[in-house]
Amino acid sequence: MNSASDQWYSPPAPQRHRGPVVLRGKQARGSTTDQRLLDSRGSGDWVHTDPWRVLRIQAEFVEGFGAMANVGPAISVFGSARTARDHAEYALAEKVAAGLVGAGYAVITGGGPGIMEAANKGAFEAGGTSIGLGIELPFEQGINQWVEIGMNFRYFFARKTCFVKYSHGFVVFPGGFGTLDELFEALTLVQTHKVTRFPIVLVGRAYWAGLVDWIRNTLAVEHKIGAADHELLYITDDSDEVIDIVRRVDQG
Repeated sequence: MNSASDQWYSPPAPQRHRGPVVLRGKQARGSTTDQRLLDSRGSGDWVHTDPWRVLRIQAEFVEGFGAMANVGPAISVFGSARTARDHAEYALAEKVAAGLVGAGYAVITGGGPGIMEAANKGAFEAGGTSIGLGIELPFEQGINQWVEIGMNFRYFFARKTCFVKYSHGFVVFPGGFGTLDELFEALTLVQTHKVTRFPIVLVGRAYWAGLVDWIRNTLAVEHKIGAADHELLYITDDSDEVIDIVRRVDQG
């Protein structure tokens, strides 16, 4: 005689396996995975599902790690894509990148125009390795002509991982939201000891002074960060000092 509990644990029919996933009852209806793959009459919407996205994400990490594995020591340079070629910051980014090459570093940027292009140009013309990690955007930006190793990412987080994993530090020129995003991502990772001996150098005292003062005089004073956390940032206008800071912090 079946008890109520026996009836409760009877699996609903039908039952089907989708890889390691067990589907029962109404969830078991429909076609199999290989049927949907091989049936040319089926919808193409499956490429937009989350499991497929996981594979795309995995592929970005595999391609990124593969492309960057043998680059050697590198510094990432960030800044505005809107900086004109005749702007003083463009020329300074070229000079800093050339100095980084002279100090034995490859140069990584977001691969776009503006400060990114200037840094790639400076690295390329100095005989160093010039790398651009681009991102798919609603508006076409493309990889600039001075990039030797380039990759376009679909996902910001995969791109950010490659920036941090293969960089020995960040040099940050004046920029907008994207630049600030990279800056505070790096600050958080250094503050929480996810990365160590990682210099973060802000180039342009006039531009960054307000932010640094706010961090020091508001965040630190109101105990929103540690008392010494503001010291994780370095700020300068001098290209030679950028190189000195990077080498000193990176090499301990």
